[in-house]
Amino acid sequence: MTKHTQSSTRIWFGEMTTRRALRRRGLLHITPGLFWILMFLTIPALALIALSFATRGGYGEIQWIFTFENYTRLAGYGLFGWSPDYLYILARSLWVALVTTVVCTALAFPLSFYIAKKPKHTRYIWLTLVIIPFWTNLVIRTYAWQLVLSPDLPIAKFAAVLGLIPAGSPLYPSSFAVYMGMISAFLPFIVLPLYSSVEKLDWSLVEAAYDLYSDKRRVFMQAILPQTLPGLSVGAILTFVPAMGMFLIPDFLGGAKYMLVGNLIQQQFGKSRDWPFGAAVSLALMALTLIGLFLFRRKGQDIEVV
Repeated sequence: MTKHTQSSTRIWFGEMTTRRALRRRGLLHITPGLFWILMFLTIPALALIALSFATRGGYGEIQWIFTFENYTRLAGYGLFGWSPDYLYILARSLWVALVTTVVCTALAFPLSFYIAKKPKHTRYIWLTLVIIPFWTNLVIRTYAWQLVLSPDLPIAKFAAVLGLIPAGSPLYPSSFAVYMGMISAFLPFIVLPLYSSVEKLDWSLVEAAYDLYSDKRRVFMQAILPQTLPGLSVGAILTFVPAMGMFLIPDFLGGAKYMLVGNLIQQQFGKSRDWPFGAAVSLALMALTLIGLFLFRRKGQDIEVV
């Protein structure tokens, strides 16, 4: 065996091999993942970026004349001056996703603790009740909300008694109906990961915090929340990201007066046949989502040291 061969030989988990063989094996393992990312993330993203700088033709065709017009239009600058309509839609989408995530989190915490405190043989029943909505298509569930908020049922009648809506009117289309639909649709996404963290909670830390005369807020912030943060982070991401691009619920329960960015994208790639502008709006949605996730992660890191 030559000196070069001896220096390149390695013992890897009890197997004698060479550095070149390890590299070849590692490349073989990561190739499917790289191919997946390349085909379904990198290439579509690059195509979307290129499309966002293209131009819409007179009949809706794509003309590869590169311009910043789609982005200036998204910023509100058009033929008739500046208008903040698209910026309002982006801000409203961000707000709806944020409120949906916060309300779902507020509901998921007590629900997760309630299920975790149940006897082990009954917890699966409660978890099944949480995921039962997943067994039904979202379109059907959204139509069901139209029925629940119809003028003949108690919720709309009670709102009419309070003077919130005219008598005999449904509670949709409205922002209230959109929030109800969004919260009911995304609540299971945050309950399930949060429950997995609550179930593994180390209660000795909670008891120690009480023994040190901590009030309830301090016990929650320093003994409970840090332990549930992994599940909470996963649930918040699973809720916030799809809520930002949701178009079905706002379309059915919000009507044309409550357009979110998902509806705007659907409109551009559908009836308007303005794919370049739709691509620019899609990239803006991706940027807003990434900014929201970055802020959430940064805030989550701060929570541990409160």
